[in-house]
Amino acid sequence: MAARKDRALAKALASGQPEAAEELAEATYRMIYATLFRLTGGDGELAADLTQETYRKAWAALPSFAGRAQFSTWLYRIAYTTYLNHARRPRLFVPMEPSVSPTDPAPREDDRIDRDQTEERLRRAVLELPDDLRFAVTAHYWQEVPISEIALLEEVTTAAIRKRLRRAVRLLALALGERKR
Repeated sequence: MAARKDRALAKALASGQPEAAEELAEATYRMIYATLFRLTGGDGELAADLTQETYRKAWAALPSFAGRAQFSTWLYRIAYTTYLNHARRPRLFVPMEPSVSPTDPAPREDDRIDRDQTEERLRRAVLELPDDLRFAVTAHYWQEVPISEIALLEEVTTAAIRKRLRRAVRLLALALGERKR
């Protein structure tokens, strides 16, 4: 979705045009659900609940959408924060299970298990990163948000985001290397 269209739809929604909400949700729902599905380790029901919570929070916070970043990037940040808030609630915390991912038509069982274990190790390592690094990694590598968009949203320079990504990759390499032993 183009940035101009984002801003126009956000303004239309803020001025009380419900069809704008439908259009914004339709354009972003799959991305938000997929993000939350991955963060929750493949729990579709939880991802759907968190997706709904994300949109509820977004519609309530719409007056604060300044349009510096694209609407989808702003919404991604709300989804990410919604997930973190959920994960930090001890009474509601759901143990992480192996992530669900598309598989080949007939993979060997041991290959599938190895791949699932590797994906889960990576997911857990990413979730253990400090918040600023974790957000940069999940936004850029999992959702393909451009570095410039992340920088706008985080209100830092693109160089700062690149440094965060390099630091995160180094920390992930160390964490995954230590766990292999």
